[in-house]
Amino acid sequence: MQLHHHPFDLDSQKVRLALEEKGIDYTSYHVNPITGKNFDSLFFQMNPSGSLPVFQNGSHIIYKTIDIIQYIERIAVVSTGSEDISSSRSEVIGWMQKIQEWDPKYFSLSHIPEKYRVSVSKFIRRVIIARMSESPELAGAYHRKLREAYQTEEKLKDPDVLRRSKEHLVRLLDEAERQLSEAPYLAGEEFSMADVMLIPVLARLVLLDLENEYITGRPNIAEYWVLVQQRPSYIKVIAKHFDGWRKHKTLLKTWCFVCVRSLLKRY
Repeated sequence: MQLHHHPFDLDSQKVRLALEEKGIDYTSYHVNPITGKNFDSLFFQMNPSGSLPVFQNGSHIIYKTIDIIQYIERIAVVSTGSEDISSSRSEVIGWMQKIQEWDPKYFSLSHIPEKYRVSVSKFIRRVIIARMSESPELAGAYHRKLREAYQTEEKLKDPDVLRRSKEHLVRLLDEAERQLSEAPYLAGEEFSMADVMLIPVLARLVLLDLENEYITGRPNIAEYWVLVQQRPSYIKVIAKHFDGWRKHKTLLKTWCFVCVRSLLKRY
């Protein structure tokens, strides 16, 4: 089994947490979307949307995050020979879908300094154009991604887009706050795949230095956040890259790559 992912990517974090929680072995392939590696022809042929993560088991390839996680649960059931009731509980699935409905893209980008956001956006567009010339048979798919890149920049200028994204997040967190007043975890007394979906959302808020605004003011979520950070899966998947000084190291390494490649015009 192979997973194409990156530590920066929120959906990749969800899938990796699921793999760690279920104890599933897999081969890891890093595909950095900030440096445009998701547009390399081999990856793009496998997934023309260029999105992460991509899970591959033999000839079976899955792109959607919830589908991947549910597939991982089925593998875990088969490998252990015992039925995991949390995998089929409607409450867990409901929370997974609810969390996945929030698109973090515009919210995250709006909290990144414009200087860095514009530089990376310009770099990625140039990467797409370069890959298009290298693989003309994929020109149609590359054109679509190029249009999406321009549309993203335009939408970031629209305050209504950003307002709706923030309001959606607030509603989600408020509902999670109410749920966590009744149980220690999102879907009850036991840790489940619903929690796997929520943890990266909270980690993203912390990464963007928004913990006080969105987490601290919600006491149940704040207590939950302290609890889940102690899990080995969190430490391996997220804390390893983004806790303390590691955050600056992870982001600086990618920013230097973009700057050097832009200076040398090597895309």
